[in-house]
Amino acid sequence: MSDILLLLPFLALIVINVLPRSARGGAWVVCLVLFAVQTVGACLQPFVTLDWSMLQPLEKALGFTLVVDPLSIMLFITAGIAGMAALLVGRATHDTTRAQFTFANLLLIALIGMNGIAMVRDLFSLYVFIEVTSVSAVILVALRDGKEAYEGAWKYLLLSAVATVLMLTSIALFLLGTGGITYADLATALASGTPMAWIAVTLFLAGLFVKSAMIPFHGWLADAYSEASPAVSVFLAGIVTKATGIFALMRLAPAMMEAAGPVREILLVAGAVTAVGGAFLSLTQSDMKRMLAYSSISQMGYIVMALGGDAKLALAAAALHFFNHTVSKAQLFANAAALETRLGTRDMDRMGGLAARMPVTAGTSAVATLSIAGLPPLAGFWSKLLIVIALWTAGQYTFAIIAILTSLVTLGYFLSLQRRVFFGTLRAEWDTVREAGATLLVPTLALAFITVAVGLAFPVLLPILLGGGI
Repeated sequence: MSDILLLLPFLALIVINVLPRSARGGAWVVCLVLFAVQTVGACLQPFVTLDWSMLQPLEKALGFTLVVDPLSIMLFITAGIAGMAALLVGRATHDTTRAQFTFANLLLIALIGMNGIAMVRDLFSLYVFIEVTSVSAVILVALRDGKEAYEGAWKYLLLSAVATVLMLTSIALFLLGTGGITYADLATALASGTPMAWIAVTLFLAGLFVKSAMIPFHGWLADAYSEASPAVSVFLAGIVTKATGIFALMRLAPAMMEAAGPVREILLVAGAVTAVGGAFLSLTQSDMKRMLAYSSISQMGYIVMALGGDAKLALAAAALHFFNHTVSKAQLFANAAALETRLGTRDMDRMGGLAARMPVTAGTSAVATLSIAGLPPLAGFWSKLLIVIALWTAGQYTFAIIAILTSLVTLGYFLSLQRRVFFGTLRAEWDTVREAGATLLVPTLALAFITVAVGLAFPVLLPILLGGGI
């Protein structure tokens, strides 16, 4: 399965680019089918055994080892879900066939990168696929005309270049010190306790913190998310930032935790500062997309903080919140796209009373905001509960309390969003506003259904989550 997940997006990329110009309007359909196939295939993978041995020569030719495990499957599923949502939003918001065609191409390149991130087992290959995804993301941000979009893309590119330098320097130090850069070599190097190994891991962590927009490296994210086109915002917030930064941290955390050193404390402090800082930055926003962007920073802090919890629960809690945040944040950016399309503004202070005109958008937005805030029985409640339990069980009582209190702040700014956008008196200028079209409503309804379904089914899913090797 591992090789096919790199081959299929690559083949799809070739197919849509050899289509005659008159047929390129169907590129988004090819892309949508591929994302759907990946999502369904990843969901069925634990229950179906297929023989992929005929593809082993390809792996040898590529020169790196690809392995699929439960954590990889989680990234395949979330990438598929976010990609499908972004494509449907793009169908509704991209004005030209050319824009849709370019968008589909860049999504396929990003998918190749994310699938590689999920499966590789050495630091250099991880870096390569992170860069493949990041470069496509930078171009996606710059696709929207306007100085603000170019500024957001430039900030993303500049800080991404800083992360590149940090990660490449780290890899060079590992090669000089140990001669190997596999994840197993990383654990061995850290166990030796040499200063060079710890300098190298610190640099790699710093690079991943930049990619994850952890505070104080968060300056690029709000501009990139808010000024990108609606479909790009869905894709970036739904999966790209988490795949290029947070997922890599989740993959490397177990190896780093086994060594005696300050990695746990670094993750706890960085996660807590980011969770709290992102939440309070969200409180001050009037631009809906900027509020959602800072909220994403806060929730990524939650995931990193979870990695410092009890070893038996930490990764499962982080993975579940990773999934829940993908679903809910992709949905909220799709809701923002519906509002921006209908109103022509993202300024929440100009809105109000829109639940009467856009009831589906209002209802699905309520589901997503309450889930991220951690209200039962929605999916976000269970992942935040697991994070608190993982921290408390590990004796990290202060950080468990921080996680709980930050959820209250999260609830506060999301209630503010709901009040300012959907409740109160409808302004006269919005009297003729109608509900968004089907291509914007389908992804929001589907994502809201997933949030409710996962929340209600969690008692059944928990044994699978804990027993699946995550």
